[in-house]
Amino acid sequence: MVDRLKGKTAIIFGAGSSGPGWGNGKAVAVAYAREGAQVACIDLVHDAAEETAAIIKSEGGVALALAADVTDTTSIEDAVAGTIAEFGQINILHNNVGVTHMGGPVELSEEQFKAALDLNIGPVYRSAKAVIPHMLRQGGGAIVNISSLAAIRWTGYPYFAYYATKAAVNQATVALAMQYARQGIRANCIMPGLIDTPLIYKQISAQYASVEEMVAARNAAVPMGRMGTAWDIADAAVFLASDEARFITGVCLPVDGGQSCAVSEFH
Repeated sequence: MVDRLKGKTAIIFGAGSSGPGWGNGKAVAVAYAREGAQVACIDLVHDAAEETAAIIKSEGGVALALAADVTDTTSIEDAVAGTIAEFGQINILHNNVGVTHMGGPVELSEEQFKAALDLNIGPVYRSAKAVIPHMLRQGGGAIVNISSLAAIRWTGYPYFAYYATKAAVNQATVALAMQYARQGIRANCIMPGLIDTPLIYKQISAQYASVEEMVAARNAAVPMGRMGTAWDIADAAVFLASDEARFITGVCLPVDGGQSCAVSEFH
């Protein structure tokens, strides 16, 4: 721990893992705490939030676990109020919730498309609405949104709604950064490439003949020869949330092993 976030409070929506191992939100929460932040771990599933908070506490950190539905404004407002009541401030807002539905516009149901809007871009709006007033009163803060490489390029998967909504996350981040730049609020997003997290085994593996084929194909598609891990995303998030990035705002940062620069596309 080098205390890059000492004295700061972070609220993380999507701080639980969707399965055994390290998801992006879980790793980010622990990484923030290891750098000295007090962390409010928010997840739809309270047990998942509690698991992350328990890891932080076991390492001597300070954490709060709360359940919230990011598709519901009141639920988000309650989580923010609970965080303020516990810690008195929010310096870092981190949005990690997202979902993939396979299919182009022909295959997608109306319900799936609406769910993608609600879960991928909706939380950026709702959490900003709830948190920014507190940041303005405090004189500033940092927002880190998790987007995707799919926001800027075809990735080989037929998930129309995911492409569209993650592109929206990018531009929403830029809009926040520009609107509040002179009021001390920075906003940046991270675009993960091929990351080996529990989520891909639930939402991506069906596109392959086997899990082993998926892992091999995704590793081969990255110029560095391997998928990234949740800790690669966490390390980037810590930097963007810290004062080391004080002159960085409106950036959509690929964390992808070079995939965004590659000519070939994975399938």
